[in-house]
Amino acid sequence: MSEEAKKQQYSADSIQALEGMEHVRMRPSMYIGDLGARGLHHLVYEVVDNSIDEALAGHCDKISVIINEDNSITTEDNGRGIPIGIHKKEGISALEVVMTKIGAGGKFDKDSYKVSGGLHGVGVSCVNALSEELTATVFHNGKIFKQVYKRGKPVSPVQEVGTSDKRGTIVKFKPDPEIFQQVLEYSYETLANRMRELSYLNKGITITLEDLRNKDEKGAFVNDVFHSKEGLKEFIRFLDTSRESIIEDVISIEGEKNNIPVEVAMIYNTSYSENLHSYVNNINTHEGGTHLAGFRRGLTSTLKKYADGSGLLDKLKFEISGDDFREGLTAIVSVKVAEPQFEGQTKTKLGNRELTSAVSQAVSEMLENYLEEHPNDAKIIVQKVILAAQARHAARKAREMVQRKTVMTGGGLPGKLSDCSEQDPVQCEVFLVEGDSAGGTAKQGRDRNFQAILPLRGKILNVEKAMQHKVFENEEIRNIYTALGVTIGTEDDSKALNLTKLRYHKVVIMCDADVDGSHISTLILTFFFRYMRELVDSGYVYIATPPLFLVKKGAKKAYAWTDQEREALMESYGQGSSVQRYKGLGEMNAEQLWDTTMNPEFRTLRQVTIDSGSEADRVFSMLMGDEVPPRREFIEKNAIYANIDA
Repeated sequence: MSEEAKKQQYSADSIQALEGMEHVRMRPSMYIGDLGARGLHHLVYEVVDNSIDEALAGHCDKISVIINEDNSITTEDNGRGIPIGIHKKEGISALEVVMTKIGAGGKFDKDSYKVSGGLHGVGVSCVNALSEELTATVFHNGKIFKQVYKRGKPVSPVQEVGTSDKRGTIVKFKPDPEIFQQVLEYSYETLANRMRELSYLNKGITITLEDLRNKDEKGAFVNDVFHSKEGLKEFIRFLDTSRESIIEDVISIEGEKNNIPVEVAMIYNTSYSENLHSYVNNINTHEGGTHLAGFRRGLTSTLKKYADGSGLLDKLKFEISGDDFREGLTAIVSVKVAEPQFEGQTKTKLGNRELTSAVSQAVSEMLENYLEEHPNDAKIIVQKVILAAQARHAARKAREMVQRKTVMTGGGLPGKLSDCSEQDPVQCEVFLVEGDSAGGTAKQGRDRNFQAILPLRGKILNVEKAMQHKVFENEEIRNIYTALGVTIGTEDDSKALNLTKLRYHKVVIMCDADVDGSHISTLILTFFFRYMRELVDSGYVYIATPPLFLVKKGAKKAYAWTDQEREALMESYGQGSSVQRYKGLGEMNAEQLWDTTMNPEFRTLRQVTIDSGSEADRVFSMLMGDEVPPRREFIEKNAIYANIDA
């Protein structure tokens, strides 16, 4: 048989039976989501999850995370330490089993862990498989045990290396550059956000984070200590720093319903947005689920019963809806479940049916007691609900105007939209461009087959400070809805977005690389976050990155996106080189804009992702809300970095 024929033959020998660790290395995205920044940081969360589970079981109260100079990570806890005895079935140390076998660990033994965040994750064995090197050190029964692994495989058996009074586990790992080819650098801010979140969700635990790559103005390594005494109540205050509360204090409950630990905290503020954050075993369920449905049911039924009995609704000419009870509400729902059932595209939607009634009952009892004990606050909340209902009634008319103009109902496209000829949304992209001048250049420079251009006039409405009907009445926002071809609003959720008729799978924000351009980008991002979150969660929103400089010398020329790139180019070109600073897109001609910013072959698009919904909510509220001091403090702290990740 010829070599070619052998290649074509499909037999039993063609089937690769990959061991667990090999499969993780071959298909890492199946286990950690992606191989970019999100996947890289997910490795840290998996290891910390083990320590948090020890804390949930009552055996640990201190966790430490260190970013080392070489971007490796060291985590340490004062838990019981991973068992090191010989595993009966495997015939090797239990530590090696946990580190090298997918699905191994104490999480599956109900006697060891009642609840576990790690059950949703992939475990420390996957971190081991995706690490260039990992060292596990265990302090157990007065002794120190150690084992080193290279790309998931043990270098030697578990060794006893000394004695110590300490107890716990240290895991040091360095992500494998063969796997993580896009990014290998850890973001301190991203890790800090998650550690802070974990400290609020697990009050009493102290989590320290230290960065050995950077020092502060005093010469000490950058570090934070996260510890919360009040848990979710403190979390709510942190999220609502830049919002004005309309009631005295955070409403909260902590207890068990139907043997399910339920913790809820909520407050009403003067904003027009609803900010609900839900967690199951410390996992952010940003798609919601049965626990969130239970919260909404308990909130709506209890407040409606109180409002009806108060007589304040007597003069209202239309029905109050569930939406009205949630306007200006910031709430966190956290439940601990022994066997969570996740569903949804990203496995972040809880499906356990028993949670709906458990959370609903807990919220009803909490609210009934609060409303009875705080009659003034109760009246203020009901008045806020009435205002929300009146605004929603006005918004419905404005929203219907948007719907009538959409493509599906035959209203036609916005006059300013220069559409593309391609009909497949997967292939199509639309650029939201600041101003008619830049819009004209973009229209000339684009590829008409798959690129559409929608110029926006000036700065769009700041939706953070606007009532819903004002948002839907705004012409630029109506044009965005109409151009994208999406429908909005259901009886249950007036902002819900239907993406089934979405006309473009890339929505690109393209603004000038200056202060005004950044402000417009932030206004558009705020609108997407508050009113088109589904678009962001689906990965359809991007930010274009036009160059800042053109460096020339004679016939040679090159573009630069940063000051460092500009300086490097000028140095390589030598004396006589000149620099042109692009203050806006309109300063480029159509060919330059295509070459640098729109051509898929050479451009850089930054995909907008939301790592932490609670942190994004806090930042948008701070940047776009009414409170000036928190915004000034944030800008002073972050101005040096000159960009804000959503």
